[in-house]
Amino acid sequence: MGIKTYNPYTPSRRHMTGSDFSEITKKEPEKALLVSLNKNAGRNNQGKITVRHRGGGSRRKYRIIDFKRRKDGVPATVIGIEYDPNRTANIALICYADGEKSYILAPQGLKDGMKVMNGPEAEVRVGNCLPLSEIPVGTQIHNIELHPGKGGQMVRSAGNSAQLMAKEGKYATLRLPSGEMRMVPLNCRATIGVVGNAEHNLINIGKAGRKRHMGIRPTVRGSVMNPNDHPHGGGEGKTGIGRPGPSTPWGKPALGLKTRKKNKQSNKLIVRRRDGRTFK
Repeated sequence: MGIKTYNPYTPSRRHMTGSDFSEITKKEPEKALLVSLNKNAGRNNQGKITVRHRGGGSRRKYRIIDFKRRKDGVPATVIGIEYDPNRTANIALICYADGEKSYILAPQGLKDGMKVMNGPEAEVRVGNCLPLSEIPVGTQIHNIELHPGKGGQMVRSAGNSAQLMAKEGKYATLRLPSGEMRMVPLNCRATIGVVGNAEHNLINIGKAGRKRHMGIRPTVRGSVMNPNDHPHGGGEGKTGIGRPGPSTPWGKPALGLKTRKKNKQSNKLIVRRRDGRTFK
């Protein structure tokens, strides 16, 4: 994938960049794998805003992605690489030998006409999905399960991959994109390769309207509000926040507050945290 620039015929166009979609080979999505998405604008079933700064945006439909990859021993052919508005990665439409079609995350190097396969007997090749017990140490992987049969939960965004570092007993040790070292059961599955669309992080949004198309509304700084609206508000002119540290509109610490439970079960599976420390 390449990055496309624009002629600066308006100030917002000067620094705006976008994808040239060179990886995309199929434009129209598979209708049988589409589901309508209802907009909720950050509101829950009571109509109360639970996620701020959401609303509007372009209408889009959800593509049903096969994160489980449980159709073992049946080869599938890649029909095309498609854009997915619901994620940073591109997706690939595959057709199994028995005629069933499904979407998978498109790794780097996956092309139209290539064969992919799932299961312990599959080759260690880009796009194939195998149990961690069958993958050689040092391999780059993505779409990793945390619980066997639940489907891939980790390493699914554009340009990311984890590395299989070791296998010992019932667990494999992985190095995640954050730097965290974590143990995962060997019977969990993962897909070989690096997630495609790697240059996604280089895209410059360029203008506020493009963010609105994504369904994100403006965010107002607390320091420009009144004291009754935000703890940072009030004061004559540009003043500080008047607190030891920044806080949320409801007075809770905004930065540095640890929210992870100390007795969380998965703590014992994390060998090294992303900040280099270990759980005690």
